[in-house]
Amino acid sequence: MSSQTSAQDLSTTGKSGRTRRVLTYAGAIIAFLIGSGFATGQEILQYFTSYGYAGVFGTGLLVLVLMGYVAVEFFVVGQAKKFEKPSRIFHYYSGKYLGTFFDYFSILFVFLSFTVMVAGAGAVFEEHYGMSKFVGGIGLAIVVGLSVWFGLKNLVDVIGKIGPLIVVVAISLGLLGILRNPSGIAEGQALLPTLDLTQASTNWFMSGLSYVGFCMLWLAAFLTALGKTARNRKEAVAGALTGSTVFSLACVIVGLGLLANITRVGGTEIPMLVLAKDISPVLAAGISVMILAGIYTTAVPLLWTVSSRFYSDKTKGFKYLTVILAILGTVIGLMLPFSQMVNLVYVINGYVGTLLLVLMLVKTVMRAVRRQPV
Repeated sequence: MSSQTSAQDLSTTGKSGRTRRVLTYAGAIIAFLIGSGFATGQEILQYFTSYGYAGVFGTGLLVLVLMGYVAVEFFVVGQAKKFEKPSRIFHYYSGKYLGTFFDYFSILFVFLSFTVMVAGAGAVFEEHYGMSKFVGGIGLAIVVGLSVWFGLKNLVDVIGKIGPLIVVVAISLGLLGILRNPSGIAEGQALLPTLDLTQASTNWFMSGLSYVGFCMLWLAAFLTALGKTARNRKEAVAGALTGSTVFSLACVIVGLGLLANITRVGGTEIPMLVLAKDISPVLAAGISVMILAGIYTTAVPLLWTVSSRFYSDKTKGFKYLTVILAILGTVIGLMLPFSQMVNLVYVINGYVGTLLLVLMLVKTVMRAVRRQPV
């Protein structure tokens, strides 16, 4: 009887451990994607809300399907292949020459994305706290640089726990924006043609492709490295699907919240803070901290991805390069307004990422037709 109890305890412990690992992977994906663009609302405003219902629901559905596919692919291939260098994922899908192009281009894009995080932190400090944007940008670079200094294990432990909290707060703020002005959604839809809003593309469909495209260039090496740590394929798939699904739903809810208040948030640098201030100054103060946390959770793996492309974790070269990149990223990130940085960096690179998406789909179909393993 005691031996049966012991076996049951081990089984429960095993299931509990698997659940924790799946949630950690999902949390890492969510936290990685919820950076300055999402947390401030600027990214959602440009890619989703600015197109009205078509953008919120059409783009949202497109992102849900494609992001789920992309996350699962990167995780599963990383778990199966266990590449010595995560960047080899590009060669797996695109061959030697195009793979090399995507490898180096993604590193450049990931670094430029880090500069967007710096710009976002600067915007929060300038618009909400009334301080110089240099305080926010430099402060972020210092904290992120120190976090990356300790390597990938510490990175996953930190962002895997912060990510779910941030998405819950973001969804809650989006819901409050809807509930406080439910008729505003239809009113916002009607007003959109009269507003001069910055959009990611000429239509919602291309906006969705561009959105998934730039997220892919972020996620490729990072998720491949995480997939390598997964114990089995089921854990990798479960973590990828959970993270991508929750993130996509968060985009839709926040997008509706912004649409319901479009006359207030349109043209602002930090739309989410506008929503928060309308409810309570105290809430706005809390949301500002959440936004900074969201920026941090994305900036850390972005900077790690670039440094790890050239040096292994915790080596002297890795640490010195991290410091250099943090300084350079701060200088670039504080040169342009945050909204311009989002539109310029994300949109252009999103179309390059779309090409990678096409190549991935071709690879997946060929694998299925030939019944080849990953």
